[in-house]
Amino acid sequence: MKKILYISVATVIVVIVALVIFNKVTSGEDLETLEVKVTIGNFEILVTTTGELQAENSKQISAPAGLRSRNLRFGQLKIQDLIPEGTVVDSGDYVAQIDRSDADNRLKDMLDELEKEEYDLLKTRLDTTIQLRNLRDELINLEFNVEEVEITLEQSSYEPPATIRQAQINLDKAMRAFDQAKKNYKLKVQQAKADMRDDEINLAKRQRQKDEMMSVLDKFTIYAPTPGMLIYHKEWGGQKRKVGSNISPWDLTVATLPDLSSMISKTYINEIDISKIQVGQEVRIGVDAFPEKEYKGKVFEVANIGEQLPNTDAKVFEVVIKVDGTDPILRPSMTTSNQIVTSIFEDVLFLPLEAIHVDDSIPFVYKKNGTKQVVILGESNENEIIVEQGLKEGDRLLLTIPENPEKFKLQGEELIAVIHEKARQKKLEEEARKAEVAREAEEREKSMMKFQKLPEGMNREQIQKMMREGGGRQMVVRKVEEKK
Repeated sequence: MKKILYISVATVIVVIVALVIFNKVTSGEDLETLEVKVTIGNFEILVTTTGELQAENSKQISAPAGLRSRNLRFGQLKIQDLIPEGTVVDSGDYVAQIDRSDADNRLKDMLDELEKEEYDLLKTRLDTTIQLRNLRDELINLEFNVEEVEITLEQSSYEPPATIRQAQINLDKAMRAFDQAKKNYKLKVQQAKADMRDDEINLAKRQRQKDEMMSVLDKFTIYAPTPGMLIYHKEWGGQKRKVGSNISPWDLTVATLPDLSSMISKTYINEIDISKIQVGQEVRIGVDAFPEKEYKGKVFEVANIGEQLPNTDAKVFEVVIKVDGTDPILRPSMTTSNQIVTSIFEDVLFLPLEAIHVDDSIPFVYKKNGTKQVVILGESNENEIIVEQGLKEGDRLLLTIPENPEKFKLQGEELIAVIHEKARQKKLEEEARKAEVAREAEEREKSMMKFQKLPEGMNREQIQKMMREGGGRQMVVRKVEEKK
C-alpha cells in the first residue's frame, strides 16, 4: 500500500516539474509573439463570401410543354423515376419518367366524351332527316290542297257571288299556308345545319383534346436532348428535383446539362457590404472540394434588389462571379469561398487589429518604447487596418495591454481634434445617406399608390412583388462584359 502511495506522489511531482519547465519555455516564445512591427505595402479590402458553382450556360431537360395547354389544364405531376445525378448521358438517352396514372384516367374520360359527341352528332343527323322529311310531306300535301281549292273556285263560276267569294278566300288561305310552310322549311333546314355544325364543332374539340392528350402522354418519358452530365434542377425553395417531386406546368425543368467550359459562382452579399461590390472587381476563388486549388474570376452581375433567403432574417443581394479559364474537375453545386477585392491601397502603413485599443472613441497603440500613441485609422479588412497618421514604418507595437499601462506616456494628443472632425464628417455622410434612403422609400411609396385599384385580396407584399417583376427601375440588374 505504501509503495503505491510513493509512486503516486512521485508521479504528481514529475508532472508539476514538467509543467513548470514547459511554462518557462513557452513564456519566452509568447513574449516574442506579443509584439508586431508596423509594415508598409499594398493593402487589400476584401469581402469574403461562400458561393456555389454553376454553369453559365446549360441545356434544360424539361417535361413536355403540352402540360401548359389550356385545353388540358394539367395540375402538378410527380416524377416517377429519375436517373442518378452526375450520370453522363448521350443524346436520346433515357432520363426520367413522369407518373401518368392521372393523365391516363383523364384520357379515358376524354374517350368517353368523344364517343358521346359522336353519338350526339349521329342522333342530330337522324332527327334532322326525319323532321325535314315530314316537312317535305307536309309541303306536298299543302300544294295538293291549293290545287283542290283552285278547282273548287273554277267550278263555282256559275254559283252565287257569296259562294264564289268564299271559294276565293279558301284559295288565298291555302296559298298563304303553302307559302308559309315553304319559308318554315327553309328555316328548319338552316336550323338543322346549325345544330349539326354545333355538334360537329364539339366533336372536333373533343377529338383535338384527345389527340393533344395522347401526344403529351407520349412525351411523359423524358430523354436527353444533347450529350452531357446530368444535374438535378433546383426548385424555388432550394431543394433539388428527385423521385416523388412535383412538376408544375409553370416549372417544367427536371434536370440540366451544364456547359462545363464556362463556370460561374453564385453567391449572396449582405446589405452591409453590397455597396462595396461593383461589376469587374477581381475575385480569388477557392473550391472546398480541392483546397489546394485557387482560381481567379471577376464580378459579373450585381443585383440592385435585395431578397430574403428561406429561414433567414437578413436581406441579401445576389452576386454572380465568372470564373476565369476552365478546369475539368469543377462541377456544378460545388461550394466555393470567394474573396472579392473591393479596394487596393498601395504603399500604406498597416498593422493587426489586435494592436488597436480604444479609450473614449480615441484609438491608440502601445509602443514598445513605453509610449501610448494616438493614431488616425483608415480602412480595414478582416485582420488588419490602415494607419493614416501617428506611426511610421518599423515602429514596434505591443499586441496586448501591458502590465502597467498607466506608466506609458501619451503621445499624439494633437491628433485627437482630427479624429473628432473625421467622426463628425462621417456622421454627416451617414445622415445624408439615410436621408437619401428615406427619399427613395418615399418615391417607392408614391409609385405603389398607382396600384390602389388592384383586385381585392392583394396585399402589400404582393404589390411590391408585382412592381419588382414588372421591370423598370425597380428590377435593374447591372451586367457588363469583362474588360479585355
